[in-house]
Amino acid sequence: MVKLRLKRCGRKQRAVYRIVAIDGRSRREGKDLCKMGFYDPINSQTYLNIPAILYFLEKGAQPTGTLFDIFKRAGVFYKFRKKFNY
Repeated sequence: MVKLRLKRCGRKQRAVYRIVAIDGRSRREGKDLCKMGFYDPINSQTYLNIPAILYFLEKGAQPTGTLFDIFKRAGVFYKFRKKFNY
């Protein structure tokens, strides 16, 4: 199963996360299928590639809990419902 996950980047005490699609069985720093944005919790910056995220969600990818909250704040699920008339 494909998961949408945060992959840690940056230096010590200054974490920045990439939002990636990755196989559910691989580790956090494993090889990703696609990079879909980044999240900086210190500066509260988020960049999302919405078309790529919607593509993986419609294929059945499951976001982690933290990403679910980030997507909800950004309105990704509203666009997902609007696309499929839910």
